[in-house]
Amino acid sequence: MYALPVAGIELGGTKCVLTLAHGPDTILAQETVPTEAPEDTLSALAAVLARWWADTGFAALGIASFGPVCLDPAKAQFGHILTTSKPGWSGTDVARRLVAPYAVPMAFDTDVNGAALAEMRWGAGQGLRDFAYVTVGTGVGVGLVVNGLPTRGIGHCEMGHIRVPRLPGDTAPSGCPFHDDCIEGLASGTGIRAALGDQPVASVGPEHPVWDRVASAVALLCHTMVATTGPQRIAIGGGVLQRQPHLLARIDPLLRASIAGYLEVPQAPYVVAPALGDQAGPLGPIAMALQALAAGAA
Repeated sequence: MYALPVAGIELGGTKCVLTLAHGPDTILAQETVPTEAPEDTLSALAAVLARWWADTGFAALGIASFGPVCLDPAKAQFGHILTTSKPGWSGTDVARRLVAPYAVPMAFDTDVNGAALAEMRWGAGQGLRDFAYVTVGTGVGVGLVVNGLPTRGIGHCEMGHIRVPRLPGDTAPSGCPFHDDCIEGLASGTGIRAALGDQPVASVGPEHPVWDRVASAVALLCHTMVATTGPQRIAIGGGVLQRQPHLLARIDPLLRASIAGYLEVPQAPYVVAPALGDQAGPLGPIAMALQALAAGAA
């Protein structure tokens, strides 16, 4: 354990969670800031960091943000949020602004990649080099780690927008303004509300056909990952799964039925809940900061 803790910020679409910790068993402070206009939000985050710096200090800073974001350090836009549907946030400099007052290592990545790294360090992905963390909430995000590193290429993983076949007879609206048949449009909280129309989500039980649509779409997402990067385990969390716990048990058998014996899917439990629960997201930037600190000391 390092003498000083590290600081982490999970920048979400509705709230930001700041954590000061050595790890999941030594969380010294955790505070929440609402995600509002960029200047108001960043000023509030900076104020918390300044207070922690004055009180205890921190050895590194991790920032895990909603996207899309620029993750290429060679680009001038590194650390910025790119074009986003969240009003006012497109082009916002997040990472460089927040770390500027502090001469410490900094790591910047997506919120789901951060959660995947936290699960690999302390949770369901321990001991694995290839792992996927899926969050099904307002949207659908995937933190995809291949051979120990989050995927990069032309940009970060956006597997929530993979297009998949709908179930026969499913003509309900999609929740995605870009795609009528992507995972996010069919399975996210937004997609569920679009499918139900005026019917409140809280009023439908586990037997409602909307959950068949959600389970099928997420299972097909898992099929795609098994057939491409082959994660050794898939953890699925997020608000939809937390509020509808019956869904998780449906996804693994649907995945195996979809693969149909063509590929060897690891023995169950293969599709699992995040071991860190709702702390996977907040602990993501802590895991990232610790990695940055170790890399700087190497």
